[in-house]
Amino acid sequence: MDPAAVTETASALLGDKNFPVAITIGFGSLGPALAIGFIGAKAVEAIGRNPEAGARIQTFAVLAIAFAEAIAIYGLVVALVMKFV
Repeated sequence: MDPAAVTETASALLGDKNFPVAITIGFGSLGPALAIGFIGAKAVEAIGRNPEAGARIQTFAVLAIAFAEAIAIYGLVVALVMKFV
């Protein structure tokens, strides 16, 4: 492939505002998605080990999931600011 064509394609892709926004949303949702999965897995494991503490574990797990989801919302806000500013 011609190096000039590669440079032109790369500059067109990086010059577009949608590409950095998509990368921001992608990476901004990857961390919270992994965190929510980890929290859910460990909560189920803990309830399996001690079923009597299920209500307390569930309360803390839901609170931790809400905090992890807030991080994803921050990523969305940053992406929207990048898109419209």
